[in-house]
Amino acid sequence: MFHKEGHNIIIISFFFATITCLLAEFGLSNNFVFKTIIQLLALFQLIIVLQFFRNPKRNTIINENHIIAPVDGKIVIIKEVYEKEYFKDKRLQVSIFMSPINVHVNRYPINGKVQYAKYHPGKYLVAWHPKSSTENERTTVVVENDKIAVLFRQIAGALARRIVMYSKKNDIANKGEDFGFIKFGSRVDLFFPIGTKIEVELNQVVKGNKTIIASY
Repeated sequence: MFHKEGHNIIIISFFFATITCLLAEFGLSNNFVFKTIIQLLALFQLIIVLQFFRNPKRNTIINENHIIAPVDGKIVIIKEVYEKEYFKDKRLQVSIFMSPINVHVNRYPINGKVQYAKYHPGKYLVAWHPKSSTENERTTVVVENDKIAVLFRQIAGALARRIVMYSKKNDIANKGEDFGFIKFGSRVDLFFPIGTKIEVELNQVVKGNKTIIASY
């Protein structure tokens, strides 16, 4: 199954690959090796697009005290920071870096109500740059329930040139449902209250909707 954000690109890529293969087969010389290389490159491009927009179905963790990973990727930051956009106090930050080969669907990590949702234009520093969280193109979403408020931020990277955010203030957030998509590599930051138990370690590979990031 493929994410809706990729439907048009997949159709265009399939059309391009088909035309390229046909042209290579019937419009070029009789050089078999050259034809084969062109056709394989066209198919490879199509496979890359298909794998990037894949949207695997995953069962959501039911436990209300668990905060699940919103995306696939690797844990690159776990630290205490001052969150200056919304909470304006100290928070625990956990950052997940997504490479272009990861699933790029963004899912709500908790149940609750969207209290804040804002898009910020910005730069395209590499996603692991210390200033990417505050200077890159990004979105900020805060979901709160009767036990906890969690802020999560989509951050564009050097390759990610489009962030899609579906969240709007006062929306009902259901854990595991899509709240957005980032195209071609990026990062997601999560900010938890001090005292939240972090369940992951640096460099750990996590899966969206599967890995427990924190508990409360």
